[in-house]
Parts: sequence; C-alpha cells; structure tokens
Amino acid sequence: MNLVEHFRQVFAYDDWANREVLNKLRECPNARSLQLFAHILSAERVWFERVQAQKQTFPVWPDFSLETCSAQAEEISTGWKQYLALANDSTLQFALTYKNSIGETWTSNVGDILTHVILHSAYHRGQIAADMRASGHTPAHTDFIHGIRQGLVE
Repeated sequence: MNLVEHFRQVFAYDDWANREVLNKLRECPNARSLQLFAHILSAERVWFERVQAQKQTFPVWPDFSLETCSAQAEEISTGWKQYLALANDSTLQFALTYKNSIGETWTSNVGDILTHVILHSAYHRGQIAADMRASGHTPAHTDFIHGIRQGLVE
C-alpha cells in the first residue's frame, strides 16, 4: 500500500469512527460529548478548507446540534474522499502556508496535515469515550484495528 492509499484508508476509518460516535450520541445524548464531536468536525473542515485554499467556514469550537453534526460529518467525509481520490505523492509533499486560529503563519506539508487531522480526531474521540463512560454510558468502539478486523473499514 502506498502512502496515498494509506491516507484513503485512514480517512475511511475516520468516517466510520465519526459515524459510530454520531450513532452513540443519538442513543445517549451528552452535552460535553456533543461539544467535542462538533469540534472534531469543525477542525476537520478547517484543515480541509486550508488544503483547498478556501476561507474558514466555522469557528474551531462551534455550537452544533446533533443534526448539524450529522450533516457536517457526511459533508466533510465526502470532501476528503474527493480530495484523496485526486491526490498523489506530489500532493502529500506540497508545502502549504496557512494561518492558524490565533493568526500565526505556519507552513506544513499536506501529508503532515492529513496525519494531524486523523490523530486530532482520534484524540478527541477518546475524550468522548471517557466522557460517556463517566456519564454511565458505553461509548462507541472506534479503534482502528477493530474497524479493520471487522471489515467495517475498506
């Protein structure tokens, strides 16, 4: 598997894991978990918009309803799939200059940005799992290897 194919796989995992969390939030509404999930989706959009040289649509910590999260999860997943369908090794090496949420200018290559998106989302899904457990609920099982073993991630 080459690096572009790897990113296609881990973004498919990200989509699956986000849908699992969304389904669990429908069963067990939790305000803090919803806030964290909205942040995941907004941050994914921020990075997507950066690699597309688009203006930022949402704040990093938006106030999304569950319905808005559902729509955003679908929209951002589709966007990443389309982006990665056209990606190649040169895409991953491209040095992108952008401003972060506090106005600092940085340059990162796209491959590092994609890795960050996946790790950032997984980190916050872990926080959601801990929050749901603390609230007496069983969180979604979103481990990457679980999704692969079960054939839930292509």
